[in-house]
Amino acid sequence: MKVSLWLLLAAAGTAVSLEARFSVKMDHLMALKTASWNKLRKTGGLRPGKHHHRHKVDRCIGGKAAGEYACENVDLHSFIPHSEMGAETGNDVWGWTAPNGREFGAVGQNTGTAFVEVLRNGDLKYLGRLNTQTEASEWRDVKVLDGYVYIGSEAPGHGLQIFDMRKLLKVRGKPKTFDIEMDVESWFSGFGSSHNVVVHEESKTVYVVGTSREETCQGGLYMLDVTDPKNPIDSGCVNQDGYVHDAQCVTYKGPDKKYTDRIICFNYNEDALTIVDVTDKSAPVQISKTTYFGSAYTHQGWIATEDMSYLLLDDEFDELNQTGNATNQHTTTYIFNIADLANPQHTGLYQSPARSIDHNQYVVDGLSYQANYCSGLRIVDVSSIKRDPTGAGFKQVGFFDVHPEDDEVGGVVDFLGSWSVYPFFPSGYLLLNSIERGIYSLKYTGPE
Repeated sequence: MKVSLWLLLAAAGTAVSLEARFSVKMDHLMALKTASWNKLRKTGGLRPGKHHHRHKVDRCIGGKAAGEYACENVDLHSFIPHSEMGAETGNDVWGWTAPNGREFGAVGQNTGTAFVEVLRNGDLKYLGRLNTQTEASEWRDVKVLDGYVYIGSEAPGHGLQIFDMRKLLKVRGKPKTFDIEMDVESWFSGFGSSHNVVVHEESKTVYVVGTSREETCQGGLYMLDVTDPKNPIDSGCVNQDGYVHDAQCVTYKGPDKKYTDRIICFNYNEDALTIVDVTDKSAPVQISKTTYFGSAYTHQGWIATEDMSYLLLDDEFDELNQTGNATNQHTTTYIFNIADLANPQHTGLYQSPARSIDHNQYVVDGLSYQANYCSGLRIVDVSSIKRDPTGAGFKQVGFFDVHPEDDEVGGVVDFLGSWSVYPFFPSGYLLLNSIERGIYSLKYTGPE
């Protein structure tokens, strides 16, 4: 069983501060990923021209689409490689539906953010890009609030770019490179680097997490009031539990009545699920901190039921380190009953039929859309969760593997393949961003 570096330091009698503890874990994770991507570069896996755009529908027939992608109940509608959008690699992805129904994607890349439109037939049209604020980075995160995309990055000094996606409605002809000074709504420089961006629509708040660990917030929730996107206002910080890797913040409508209509953030803090009441930005209250058997790197999660009584969580190191139930290295999703916010209960888990590391998942109408690195998009029916919270009734109902290189060996546990998925378009089209290939437009065709 592998032991983390900060535990070894502690055992040796070395003083380890809370900030240093989380900094070590995150730095270790980034080093592992960088090593995987550099190896891919050396073997030619990222050379321009290796992958080509596709602008036609390739149905999933007999378990394959376009002759190379293993699939089930998911069709390929379009694909644009990163090299044709001004970048080498990809990362996060989010979407925006304009008032007139047009659908757009913000595609995170190492050199900036690319913008695409999802046409009515699912085809992708590249519209342009906004370059990084400072320097290139493999880590970039994007979220959209009221038509503005908020862009953070692990690039030093990057801060937060705020771009009005309504500008895309006017793009005609050739793709446009937007200017990082003239074309952005504003640039917030109150912090340097960051790892993730979270938005809360009702309160017009952006929560930036994983900000520079040496700065005041120490990687916690950095809160910004963006009622006026031209003038974002620093609203404080939540760092009682140190570094926050990702989060979901909601206006609470769940069964724990003492928190009804309060703003609750579910934080994924590397070794625990940490729940915080952030209604009063000047005095946030940590409600609970919950760990679980097999915890290795608590990465991300999403509320799984409309009544906010259950939550799904993914761990980015359990498959790699073979901890807990993930000794078989099959992607493992953890189930939590959160009916009592002060006392969440780990009730069960689901394991994918594929060997792979999980990364990001979002739940829509009882289906969990999971971007699981080398095994690609995995769609899991989780609608049985309230009847049986052990996960025994969970079932994979579709998938699309964007990393076919490992198919012959039954999958590998590595940081390649898909980074994230956006499953919230009214049209049903899905955007899947691949690290080494590009952006995919997909559509699920299986049972609702």
